[in-house]
Amino acid sequence: MFLDHYGLQEQPFGVTPDPRFLYSSKTHQEALASLVYGLEASRGFLTLIAPPGMGKTTLIFHLLEGLRGIAHTAYLFQAQCDSREIFRYLLSDLGIDAGDQNLARMHEQVNEVLLNNARAGKRFILVIDEAQNFEDSLLETVRLLSGFETPQSKLMQIVLAGQPQLADKLSRPGLAQLRQRIAMVSRLQPFTPAETAVYIHHRLYVAGHRKDSLFTQSALGLIAVQSGGIPRTINNLCFNALSLGFARGYRRIDSTTVREVLSGLNMGLLGTVKDAGHQFSPIQFSVTESPWEP
Repeated sequence: MFLDHYGLQEQPFGVTPDPRFLYSSKTHQEALASLVYGLEASRGFLTLIAPPGMGKTTLIFHLLEGLRGIAHTAYLFQAQCDSREIFRYLLSDLGIDAGDQNLARMHEQVNEVLLNNARAGKRFILVIDEAQNFEDSLLETVRLLSGFETPQSKLMQIVLAGQPQLADKLSRPGLAQLRQRIAMVSRLQPFTPAETAVYIHHRLYVAGHRKDSLFTQSALGLIAVQSGGIPRTINNLCFNALSLGFARGYRRIDSTTVREVLSGLNMGLLGTVKDAGHQFSPIQFSVTESPWEP
């Protein structure tokens, strides 16, 4: 009923990092281009730094999707592991059951598989997400993974993705050797008010909406201010606003509805904005003008 009410085919403001919903803001485009270039140039370590809720994991999944068929990729999210478990995970992803092998044997097997991949012209890319949660000793193990190489090229490329604490951790003297091996650092920044509006329309479009905007200009302006341009917060506000609107039979969400949602979420920011719709130039948008329309 919710989807039919708004003319949608699926939930536009879900919580999963679905790459179909990725909106490429300027900084997202720059970060993705840097990662792609770094991988194409066979650089060893690359990093992606972003505050919580900035769409970092969604961007990573989009990157991995683009690498499908041209590279063997592995995605590691579990921070509660040790050196043995990292090698066991890598071997499992490479189709090998490590069993009770010791670390030296697993190291040897990973090297053998990576060499075979290289001879077949296929690279191996490991993406470690939420790397700021890794202990220093585990990050040192990750650094040692860069030792898989031939005189001509790296056998494994590694993307370290994490929150700003990762950058702080990498600046420690004890991780100097890892820091020296990082070839590129990419960062994501919050959306501008204009990007926030386009982001909302983009997600609605991907979810099947083809009619007039579901949000008034003043509602979009208020969401832009109160979310701080953070995609996860934008999603939460839009989801709750649409849910409240559905419960009341509204076909369009205005700033009053958004204010009620903000009050309900107890964000404590309403006193800073009188009418966000008057703070920004109107953002003109229609489906026919959408840059993502096929």
